[in-house]
Amino acid sequence: MKPLELHTGVAAPLLRANVDTDAIIPSREMRRVSRSGLADGLFAHWRYLDAERRLPNPDFILNHPERAGASILLGGPNFGCGSSREFAVWALAEFGVRVIVAPDFNPIFQKNCVANGLLPAQVPQSGIQALAAWSDEDPQRNRLTVDLRASVMEGGGSPVPFAISEGQRVRLLRGLDDITLTDESGAKIDAFERQRLAEQPWVRLDQ
Repeated sequence: MKPLELHTGVAAPLLRANVDTDAIIPSREMRRVSRSGLADGLFAHWRYLDAERRLPNPDFILNHPERAGASILLGGPNFGCGSSREFAVWALAEFGVRVIVAPDFNPIFQKNCVANGLLPAQVPQSGIQALAAWSDEDPQRNRLTVDLRASVMEGGGSPVPFAISEGQRVRLLRGLDDITLTDESGAKIDAFERQRLAEQPWVRLDQ
C-alpha cells in the first residue's frame, strides 16, 4: 500500500448527508470479484443519465470539466453509511480519490478506507464548506493540500485541522495494510507459539 504523507489535489464537493455505499457503487455495478474495473461504476446513479449506455449527467460534480482529476472528495455527515461493501472504497481508489473529507463516517467504511490507503479526514461541516467555497473559485488552480504528518489541510485561508485516530494515521503514513500490519507482529506471534507449545506440548498444529 502506497504511504500517504502529503497530498495536493483538485477537490470535488459532494456536500450531501448520508451518502451510502450503494450510492457510491450500486450493487448492479459489482460484476466482478477483483478490485479493478470498478471506477466506471462509481456513483453510477448520479454520474450517468443512462447508466447502461454510460451517458454522462452534466450536472454531477465529477463530470464538470473543471473538476477533472479530482482526488479529494468533500462530503457531508455520515459518509459511507449503509452496507459494509468494500467495493465502494475500491471504486473510489481506482477512480483516483485519495482523500475523503467529512464531518463523520460510518465506522466500517472508515476502516475500509484506511485498509486501502484512502484518508478519511474528519472536519466540521463549517470547515468543509469553507474549503469547498475556496475550491469553487477556481478548482484547478485552488487545489487543496493535505498534510497527514501535521493533520491539517491548506486551502486559501488558515490551516484547517482534521481528526483521525493515531493508529489509522500511522498506518496511512507507513502504508500498512492488514497483511503487512500482521507481519510486523511476526516475532510476537512466534514467541506466543513457542510459549504455548512449551506449556501445552500435546497440542501441535503439525500432528
